[in-house]
Amino acid sequence: MRFHCVYNCRFLSTGASYAALADSFRLRISTIRYIIKEVCEAIWKTMASLHVPVPTTEMQLATSNKFYLKWNFPNCVGSIDGKHIWLKCPSNSGSMYYNYKHYYSIVLQGLADARYRFITIDVGAYGKQSDSGIFRHSSLYQLLSNNNFNMPHAKKLPLSDVELLFVILGDEAYPLLS
Repeated sequence: MRFHCVYNCRFLSTGASYAALADSFRLRISTIRYIIKEVCEAIWKTMASLHVPVPTTEMQLATSNKFYLKWNFPNCVGSIDGKHIWLKCPSNSGSMYYNYKHYYSIVLQGLADARYRFITIDVGAYGKQSDSGIFRHSSLYQLLSNNNFNMPHAKKLPLSDVELLFVILGDEAYPLLS
């Protein structure tokens, strides 16, 4: 297991290819691929609930307070956007990964708190997909649609009697939904 950590550390920290790792450790590429997948899944299963938990209502309220204190924006539980990550065109992919910025990419879409920390992420969408299309196919969208995201109930705005729902901020690429 000790060597499994070495393969993953090198792969995750440097981005070394499977072929380079296979040459370095004198293993087959299929073995390297299997080890990296297995260890990454173990890391995710062990750490995800601790570092990327499904937010509770209390967590959402705390995030909202931080948005108000730092950005003077009340009743906000997160900010969402997508980021294109450059990649070499995968073979036989056609134009699926070719984006409007004229390069090949996959998209990381994230919901972040007031301190720029991820609350949820969705990684791996094709570069040609729009932010709204990626959002509609994300687990975050499913949680929000099924009322399972633990969104707090409406709250009065500071220094006001006006009561408003909590929101997620996004640019014009995201749909206006309740």
